[in-house]
Amino acid sequence: MSDLNTLESEILAAIDAASTEAGLEDIRVAALGKKGSISEQMKTLGKMSPEERKTMGPALNGLKDRVTDAIAARKTVLAEAALEARLASERVDVTLPLRPSPVESGRIHPVSQVIDELSAIFADMGFAIAEGPDVETDELNFTALNFPEGHPARDMHDTFFFNEKDNGERLLLRTHTSPVQIRTMRTQEPPIRVIIPGRTYRCDSDQTHTPMFHQVEGLVIDKGSHLGHLKWILEEFCKTFFEVDDIKMRFRPSFFPFTEPSMEVDIQCDRSGAEVKFGEGDDWMEILGCGMVHPNVIRNCGLDPDEYQGFAWGMGIDRLAMLKYGMPDLRAFFDADVRWIQHYGFRPLDMPTLAGGLSS
Repeated sequence: MSDLNTLESEILAAIDAASTEAGLEDIRVAALGKKGSISEQMKTLGKMSPEERKTMGPALNGLKDRVTDAIAARKTVLAEAALEARLASERVDVTLPLRPSPVESGRIHPVSQVIDELSAIFADMGFAIAEGPDVETDELNFTALNFPEGHPARDMHDTFFFNEKDNGERLLLRTHTSPVQIRTMRTQEPPIRVIIPGRTYRCDSDQTHTPMFHQVEGLVIDKGSHLGHLKWILEEFCKTFFEVDDIKMRFRPSFFPFTEPSMEVDIQCDRSGAEVKFGEGDDWMEILGCGMVHPNVIRNCGLDPDEYQGFAWGMGIDRLAMLKYGMPDLRAFFDADVRWIQHYGFRPLDMPTLAGGLSS
């Protein structure tokens, strides 16, 4: 019996000293497992005499029950301590302010904003949006637009060419969105009224030029279009886009291979202060190029220039954004600086509409 008392004392002491549930489980296995110290004692009952079993049987069963109860009690204590430690470590300070949601912290890039504004304005005039690939053929980017082979106007575009193919053809990154005009006229029957926003590429980089920039062009083809329609569209666009009641425009003769006559357009502005103001003042600022579509371009698209005529215009989306929202350097548009986008960006849910205001 003294051996059982010693064994019980050792096991109970180990149980009290257990600091983790895993350590307590090891003690349980060592005492009550198949080869545990108490289990080994239980196996000796079969070799004892009836008189010895009457004494040792109750003693061993009592020891087993006391050890089981001690283990259960200690397990409850350890579980409560572990829960308290977890609650302390994972405590949430409910007094802290919530982090802003992505809808609150995210910003729309000014280029995307201006494209949405352009789309809203011209959609109200009945224009659809046309798109095309960034990689184009020489024929669509130049030849079909009345750029003759070897013409110096091709060099003005500083084109990014791909390696020459086996058949001698060289693909290129489009230098303007005008190839989409050709694609549209070749696939749609007039009347045609589309705007073409998209990326364009030229080998140029400074404060007002980047190798990749954004351009929007407009195209109207039907049987009765004329310069009066073009001037009205551009005037209404400028008034709506710059959100002024009235604006003066100046059309100057120019040259573009794909239009005849060709014009560059200046708009009235005031540069006397820290920012440019449109619709007032005595200064002028060039904003876009336009003209009547050249008969050769119409002919290259399979249409009869004696039956159909039209006009087109083109302007830089990045430049429009700079003029309207006061960005000083075009290169910052593509620097991926989160501070810049937080300052100049637009809230995601503030979609531009003519009724609610383009930039409200």
